[in-house]
Amino acid sequence: MGADKLAEIKPGEILVAPGTSTAWAVAFSIIKGLITDGGGALSHPVIMARENGIPCVAGCLEATAKIKTGQRVRVDGDRGVVYILDK
Repeated sequence: MGADKLAEIKPGEILVAPGTSTAWAVAFSIIKGLITDGGGALSHPVIMARENGIPCVAGCLEATAKIKTGQRVRVDGDRGVVYILDK
């Protein structure tokens, strides 16, 4: 999902995106987790997620290709693991 689709985010959803930028700041107040294709330990998505108290796994490489809209996932930010619950 790109920043142009931010209005489609519903409260409580897990956001799966290629990455984030400052334009995404509004989303961090309503999402419950974040998964990104790119990024590392000090990347924007990780820092913003930490500041907003939500779990984040960054640097998944293919998250946007493998996780479909509506699938249930669990984000374990402590271990850096994403579990796809619905196949």
